[in-house]
Amino acid sequence: MMTKKLKALLLCAGFGTRLRPITLKDPKCLMQISGKPLLGLWLKKLEQYGFQEVLINTHYLSEKVNEYLKKRPENNRIKINTIYEEKLLGTAGTLMQNKYFFKDSTGFLIHGDNLTNFNLLELFNAHKKRRSNCLLTMLTFNSKNPRQCGIVETDENGILKGFHEKVENPPSNRANAAVYAFDYELFEFLSSLSNQKVDFSKDIIPKLLGRIQTYHTNDFFIDIGTKEALEEANKVWGEINE
Repeated sequence: MMTKKLKALLLCAGFGTRLRPITLKDPKCLMQISGKPLLGLWLKKLEQYGFQEVLINTHYLSEKVNEYLKKRPENNRIKINTIYEEKLLGTAGTLMQNKYFFKDSTGFLIHGDNLTNFNLLELFNAHKKRRSNCLLTMLTFNSKNPRQCGIVETDENGILKGFHEKVENPPSNRANAAVYAFDYELFEFLSSLSNQKVDFSKDIIPKLLGRIQTYHTNDFFIDIGTKEALEEANKVWGEINE
């Protein structure tokens, strides 16, 4: 039984450089997957799993994101908030800037350019059962392109003991899915670090070795970062949802 609110920060501010020229007109979070924008799929998923609120950060082509959200049919199951970043804060910077949004909640940090049919409540339940010293629960998956991912090493209890962010010779293909569950206590730790907290993978995760619980999924998961990935996502998503 859930006692805290479930809230998510959906990161949607990036430039989508590797997807150009497609992203010259539309931001990456509005890429079409089987005729539906990626952002819409995430919002539907959050609604489906009982999230009460979502915060969407915007920057690149923010007016397109706002336009989409205004046209989206109203749904009382989730409250949608947006925050415009005049200058990109980075994934960790955005999280810290909006820490009070997560007061009295279990939070999820989600990269909005990923696509998955994973049940987010599985990660929520894994987070509730995490080892007591862990501040974060990280979703992992098996990547087809491990050199383009953060590769994890865990101990026998699934606790993160090693992390390799986009290295030439990764030790395996078990990758960070960039979907995290956390409680407000995480911010106490983050506040104790120096002010140079920009990228969550590069600046935060290495400082949390031994304090991150992982949860692995074999469900479909893909980063919509390239044209090839976008094509594969459309193909596979169509098959999954036939």
